[in-house]
Amino acid sequence: MAATVETDVLVVGTGPAGSAAALSLARNGVNALVINKFGWTARTPRAHITNPRTMEVLHDLGVYDEALKHSFSKEFMGENTFCTSLAGLEVGRIRTWGTCPDQAHNYAIASPEENCDITQNYMEQVLIGSAAHAGAKVMFHTELLDYKQDSEGVSARLKNRLTGEEFAVLCKYLIGADGANSTVAKIADLPLEGVQGKEGSMNIVFDADLSRFVEHRPSVLYWIMQDGSDVGGLGMGVVRMVEPWNRWLAIWGYDLAAGQPDVDEAKAIKVVHNLIGDNSVPVSIDSISFWTVNEVYATKLSKGRVFCMGDAVHRHPPTKGLGSNTSIQDAFNLSWKISMVLKGQAGPGLLSSYSEERAPVAKQIVTGANRSISRFYEIMGALGLDKAETPDQMRKAMMSMGDDSEEGKTKRAALDKAIYGTRDVFDNPGIEIQHRYSSSAVADDGSEDPGYKGDPEVFVEQTTYPGARLPHAWITVNGIRQSLLYLCGGTKFTILTGVSGSGWIGAAKAVHDALGVQINVIQIGAMREVQDIYGEWSRVREIDESGAVVVRPDHHIAWRAQGWSADGPAALMDAMKAILSAEDGPAAEASDIEEKEGEVAV
Repeated sequence: MAATVETDVLVVGTGPAGSAAALSLARNGVNALVINKFGWTARTPRAHITNPRTMEVLHDLGVYDEALKHSFSKEFMGENTFCTSLAGLEVGRIRTWGTCPDQAHNYAIASPEENCDITQNYMEQVLIGSAAHAGAKVMFHTELLDYKQDSEGVSARLKNRLTGEEFAVLCKYLIGADGANSTVAKIADLPLEGVQGKEGSMNIVFDADLSRFVEHRPSVLYWIMQDGSDVGGLGMGVVRMVEPWNRWLAIWGYDLAAGQPDVDEAKAIKVVHNLIGDNSVPVSIDSISFWTVNEVYATKLSKGRVFCMGDAVHRHPPTKGLGSNTSIQDAFNLSWKISMVLKGQAGPGLLSSYSEERAPVAKQIVTGANRSISRFYEIMGALGLDKAETPDQMRKAMMSMGDDSEEGKTKRAALDKAIYGTRDVFDNPGIEIQHRYSSSAVADDGSEDPGYKGDPEVFVEQTTYPGARLPHAWITVNGIRQSLLYLCGGTKFTILTGVSGSGWIGAAKAVHDALGVQINVIQIGAMREVQDIYGEWSRVREIDESGAVVVRPDHHIAWRAQGWSADGPAALMDAMKAILSAEDGPAAEASDIEEKEGEVAV
């Protein structure tokens, strides 16, 4: 066996979760080694919907502009179309991904960002490339074979798949971001709930000029309802835009009980032509792959010094577009915590909050994505396709939608309702943006939980209640407008207060001196660098001007004080010690990570 490699954190996998974790750790000064058993990042488009919360994270990680170069804006995304083929009968359309005025308003209140389309193959390259530039060490063709952990660290056995050579890695923490067949999660024996392999699907990536069929109704998704497309099937397929309007991904389901169909290039072209509805269109097949619909989530995301994220702990269909978004946000939650523990700014107890906070999210997105599939069955039922037993009966049922009869009238009303009901499949600002954490890394401020007035998956209700994501509010910095969110984050905690909250400056410095944790204090108000010029912050802060909202590096609220008082410094110190699981006294001296952060900013 070759010489042993030592690192602070070993990250297994360079997908959205692993590459985001590597980047965040490297930006925090952590020595991270990232491995991928394959030769490069994802080759095919895979995940693509990138929601506003993820764009906020990319902004924090410093790759926002680079990611935008590979994105398509919501103007290319929204005309979600249901039809018998691209060239055939269109039965309905719905504006999605924040392009409908009422949902555009909901998104605009919640975030400075908008939905966009960034395919996974580009997203991974941006993240892992930036991680390498930030100092992470990246190794491809490298496979994790097994690992063991003890109270001091983790010993992993790796294999170079090019040479066959095995070598060991000693690390303090191990992150498993190695996908739905995670070796890391399997060895950790994380508890999983749900059902694996509910349905089968095939992906066909192809090139074809389809502009005449779609340019007038730009969308990333065209839902095709037709019979089995000559290779068997479940009656509904998808033509997904990868690059307008020449690169595409066709998705067609198949019955798992009947086995995976044998699809060569000729059959793939036949499937594509059926979905297009025009056999004369030149089609070039790039790839054919198969996958299964799962409904699996882990109820615990860590064991000792081992943490799992992404598809390793939440496996679900692509409906709601939450997969890569949740994976990147997993990484954003964990990385700052590992960094602070390694730097001696926090106790190991802080790391338990990762599972406490993200396991409920894993369950929510897995069950939500699977539940939303039923919306498409409602469309099939409205058209009468659920009762059709042959292709001829299927076509007749769809064509009867235009009958001037009571049956036709009833069918049209049911269809309209069913299509409108898919709104919660595509527009989910609540589930995307407003996760509220309850964990040891959130300090109780003694106030009552506000709960939710509406559907928490659909509607965003901004609050500064501890555990919530900091509300978005437009403020100005030296007269230039920006989101309040972007004054926070990075590698630091932030206190937001007003003109009469000057006392928090000294309180924050006392925490820094005692715990070694940087807390930037930002006073928002008249005659200050940062002004609440629109009054948006004062309307959502829920505290007095002299109070404090303490924001974690991941934009979530750690604690708040309703106003300034003489016991404010002691209350802040107690809250920060609880949040960081820190012992009394100065920060640990044993950290081997250089402290790169400066003094408390005012």
